Amino acid sequence: MAFGENGRVLGRAREFIRQQYSIITEINRKYATPRITMSRWVKLSLLFLRLYLIFLVLLLGYRFLTLLS
Repeated sequence: MAFGENGRVLGRAREFIRQQYSIITEINRKYATPRITMSRWVKLSLLFLRLYLIFLVLLLGYRFLTLLS
């Protein structure tokens, strides 16, 4: 049998994935709430940067599509 007796390797793989998933959920729970307060200008600047990044990705995608055709 490729996975050992009674699928032990498959069970170990599941346990490894479950353990890694629990680590990720613990990290997400820890950083779910922000620890610092942001001013209105900081929030506005971050929004502008997010929109600029989306614009650049769209521009890059458009350039890629025009090069294909």
